[in-house]
Amino acid sequence: MASAASSRRTGSTGRPPRVAVIGGGHNGLTAAAYLARAGVEVTVLERLPHPGGAAVSTDGFAGLDARLSRYSYLVSLMPKQIIDDLGLDVRLARRRYSSYTPLPDALLRGPAASGRRPGLLIDAGDEAATRASFAAIGAASDADGFASFSDRTTRLAASLFPTLTRPLPTAAAAREAAGGASAWSEIVDAPISDAIERAVDHDLVRGVIATDALIGTFAALDDPGLEQNRCLLYHVIGGGTGDWDVPIGGMGRVSGGLEAAARAAGASIITGVTVTRVTPDGEVTWEERIGGLPLESAGLPTGTELTAQFDLVLSAVAPHVLARLLGDEAPATERPEGAQVKVNMLLRRLPRLRDDVSSEAAFGGTFHINEAYSQLGAAHASASGGGIPAPLPCEIYCHSLTDPTILGDELRASGAHTLTVFGLHVPDRLLTSENNERMRAELERAALASLDSVLAEPIEPLLLEGVGGAGRAIETKTTRDIEEALAMPGGNIFHGPLSWPWLEAEPESPAAAWGVETAHPRVLLAGSGARRGGAVSGIGGHNAAHAALELLAERL
Repeated sequence: MASAASSRRTGSTGRPPRVAVIGGGHNGLTAAAYLARAGVEVTVLERLPHPGGAAVSTDGFAGLDARLSRYSYLVSLMPKQIIDDLGLDVRLARRRYSSYTPLPDALLRGPAASGRRPGLLIDAGDEAATRASFAAIGAASDADGFASFSDRTTRLAASLFPTLTRPLPTAAAAREAAGGASAWSEIVDAPISDAIERAVDHDLVRGVIATDALIGTFAALDDPGLEQNRCLLYHVIGGGTGDWDVPIGGMGRVSGGLEAAARAAGASIITGVTVTRVTPDGEVTWEERIGGLPLESAGLPTGTELTAQFDLVLSAVAPHVLARLLGDEAPATERPEGAQVKVNMLLRRLPRLRDDVSSEAAFGGTFHINEAYSQLGAAHASASGGGIPAPLPCEIYCHSLTDPTILGDELRASGAHTLTVFGLHVPDRLLTSENNERMRAELERAALASLDSVLAEPIEPLLLEGVGGAGRAIETKTTRDIEEALAMPGGNIFHGPLSWPWLEAEPESPAAAWGVETAHPRVLLAGSGARRGGAVSGIGGHNAAHAALELLAERL
């Protein structure tokens, strides 16, 4: 591929091909960087006053020097190939501990119910300690089954992950490459509940596996549609290992690096504009909204409403949003539905546990709360009936343990830490524009209560106070909040249902081969809604750019 310094390719008109990228999130920036480096004239149109979308770092609490990854939090699926291709200054730190899961109230028996609360600590650096932890919760017989299931998913990950930045394989080719010793049949052929129930017996251990199938997805574990299976697949194949890493310096280092790479290659990034219309032949109309870069810098006309013609349009927004822009009366995709609540906190110190495990170890990986297998099923049933699950299944991430640089010197020295709580089974159908404020408060209380149910002390007294009467250092984001802030319909963090990363038959076009096709040949998907999209990966942008270059080469 041509470097940023290479001369621009030209078509029959004597000018470089022109491509519009709608949406300046991390995928849109990835696509722009690849295309601009190849000599394409790229214009990125972003609604917000800054690029980066959900993958940004912000000062979330007034007067407190902490850079939060407010929406996106960990990185698993971003290939090193993209980092190397674009020369990104992005470092990802591996967490030693995979997860910690204290026994919930429902599983406690005898003296433990009122005293010590043991938990399952999966320590990637100490197999003996992990086995001892299984025994401590009464699940010694599950240690081998858990390890075997992890080994099978790792085999599948090792075969699939390298294909994510190549043209899509067929299902038959992917299955052959995975081999019989992988988890292919367990994940692809039947609801994941079957595999989990065969692999392990203990309710809590089953839940530890099952949560990867439910993060951001509202589905029962035995749903025959297998949406939960696809969710689990994407959670276990990242990097070829399934490890979830912390971006050093915060998520803004990822999007900031991509923005810098796109600009350095010559892409024009226009912020503060709202795209209002896209036509199948590549015409894009947008409005100046909050004043971004001068439009003249992109060689485009000025005015409050602008229209320009492009050879291709790459959409890094959700497919449902794109359908509206195209004026489709019957969108190919239904309105997506997210299913989570996110709570960001800044604490003066980590809370104490009712266990011999240190807080640093417990919070050093993913801290599961009230996510036993039976609890996950009950929570889904409760939310399906219109209620907030009680207790609310939650996962916690403490970024500052792995990456202290996101805290200022004083906060770091004081022992302060960030906590991000991700509550499951909170579908967008529970919220409306009218009840969102009330539901936000109720969901925040539910998340804190879930935390308190497994800790040795209440969490609220540990919250730091913002400066100048800003209040406690806690913020809660519902699916409606996410939709309003980031234009993700239904607050769906994947932009829509995830797809299998393969095709049933050989593709008929470059766009189909790369998994970025739409019903319109000159409009491609470039975001999380593309096949192999979802999460902070850049894969959607990478694949759209490669499909676009093939299509442009055919036309020039």
